[in-house]
Amino acid sequence: MRAIGWPFPAAPADHPWAELWAALPGSYPARVVEQHRSGYVVADTIDHSLVVESLPEWQRPRLAPDQRPGVGDWLLISGETASMPKAVALLPRHSAIKRAAAGEHYGQQMIAANIDTVFIVSGMDGDFNPRRIERYLLLVRGGAQPVVVLTKADQALDDMAVAAHASALDELAAQGIEICQVNATDPASVGVLQRWLGPGQTVVLVGSSGAGKSTLTNTLLGHERMRTAAVRASDARGRHTTTHRALIALPSGACLIDTPGMRELKPTGEEALSEAGFEDIEALAQRCRFRDCCHVKEPGCAVRAAIEAGEADPERVANYLKLSGEVSGAAARRVAREAPRPGSRKISKAKQKRQDQRFGKE
Repeated sequence: MRAIGWPFPAAPADHPWAELWAALPGSYPARVVEQHRSGYVVADTIDHSLVVESLPEWQRPRLAPDQRPGVGDWLLISGETASMPKAVALLPRHSAIKRAAAGEHYGQQMIAANIDTVFIVSGMDGDFNPRRIERYLLLVRGGAQPVVVLTKADQALDDMAVAAHASALDELAAQGIEICQVNATDPASVGVLQRWLGPGQTVVLVGSSGAGKSTLTNTLLGHERMRTAAVRASDARGRHTTTHRALIALPSGACLIDTPGMRELKPTGEEALSEAGFEDIEALAQRCRFRDCCHVKEPGCAVRAAIEAGEADPERVANYLKLSGEVSGAAARRVAREAPRPGSRKISKAKQKRQDQRFGKE
């Protein structure tokens, strides 16, 4: 099932949503365009939005984020005429972008749902960091296509700096990851992105504060909707001008989700390094003499040999090892959190099925 923008089609009998929809007569679908503490702003057509009341279950603090709606999700809304319509079900997702929540205890945070493409926006100014781009790529998986969008080439120190920044991503390009350079303020320049912005497509913008996400959004819209601000001159770091996630309809018929800048990107433990542009290093690791090689000082390490031969970037390999350790650690914390507690009662299959239907899980 591909992510769906507007207009919303009638669900055929074999559609993944059909059974849940049929069980809730009188309801109709609407998409989450904004998420708030006690409710959601949803849109049932491209130009009509309304506030809906959240289900009490979605307000439980310990509820997993994949069971709580986020921006980009489709909900079924009650057809009752009331002062505030109510959400009655979360429809199954096509894809989701998540990160681990900040703090010592394991948790997840939903970034966006039902995404076709993720634009990873990075400025080519003093804040350019290829290791950060690799970290963003780690979060993109499960049906969404990553595209690295490089902005602010006009603010780089010189043409040589622009070329150096671009060449730093050659390894990613070799893995088949699309990389585009644009001037975010120029409509003609951002036209190269239109092939991912056709009718019914959904794209999410992610990147650090000051990377140019809001400027890019305004240019794609054709008017200034998102507030922008200049980066700090001292370190080229941006200020938080986007304060919440929002789904916006573009003139092309696509849906665009702008997100606040994220300074902390912790993996959830569900990621695959091969999907983050490290497929070549993963292939090298398979050739190491020892299956549990740590790629540090072990004899017969193919990864170290590639570095010594100048065939692998040592900084990129170091980032691969760092991210691999973070993914493994997050996976262990996730298993520990999901393990049944002593004395807890096991949920019956019938009750689990009812909960899955209520929360729209496949």
